[in-house]
Amino acid sequence: MEKSTVIGVVLGFLAVGVGMLLKGAGLASLYNPAAFLIIIAGTVAAIFIGFPMSDIKKVPALFKKVFKAQQLTPKKDVIAMFMDWASITRREGLLALESKVDEINDPFLKNGMRMIIDGNDHEFVRDVLMEEISATEERHKVGASIFTQAGTYAPTLGVLGAVVGLIAALANLNDIDKLGPSIAAAFIATLLGIFTGYVLWHPIANKLKRLSKQEVEIKLMMVEGLLSIQSGVSTIAISQKLAVFLTPQERMEESQESQEGAANEEAQTA
Repeated sequence: MEKSTVIGVVLGFLAVGVGMLLKGAGLASLYNPAAFLIIIAGTVAAIFIGFPMSDIKKVPALFKKVFKAQQLTPKKDVIAMFMDWASITRREGLLALESKVDEINDPFLKNGMRMIIDGNDHEFVRDVLMEEISATEERHKVGASIFTQAGTYAPTLGVLGAVVGLIAALANLNDIDKLGPSIAAAFIATLLGIFTGYVLWHPIANKLKRLSKQEVEIKLMMVEGLLSIQSGVSTIAISQKLAVFLTPQERMEESQESQEGAANEEAQTA
């Protein structure tokens, strides 16, 4: 479970609900079927019009991705893994890594490892892996854009709902007792549109973009690690090259660990 998503959604609903109570507006006033129909159904309709069915079918999986913790190999573990592989390569040659292929669970990394073991050209390996990353980014971009567009449509539909409500209120202008509640009900649509757009849909789009960026960073680390192993660089060189993906604090810790690893490698070589 992705705790930050759950915390954000709960806090969003609490902020609006408690805020309404503090302002003297009862939560019962939110029960407005017409407003929900205009905002929710209208937003869904706009999404269906704006995207092909092949993209819309992915929405349930996108919701699952936002609420489920992302399973990525920690960057420090990626560096340690490539340092180990580099050490094996320098001692036994690139073909010695063939026994490691079946242990790899990541399809992207496994494909890259097979390509370098098969002796493919350095540039060919880079091009294939970078094209795969580019395709992944494009898929993720489409998913995030669905929620970005929903966040754009919802507030506008809220204004539309308010206009419809005001038309109904003005139709009862002679009945003063109904005028106030009718105007209040008209603005429920605006509230729902702004709330869903800026508390739900836009933040979900932002989280999907962030998750995509984190996944791409790991894949880029793998590309650099694979190409470095193919080039036969040392463990310390791989550590220094991949450390650019770490934060300064993580980089400092990694530098100390890599120095210890390099010392062990030199001792084994000697």
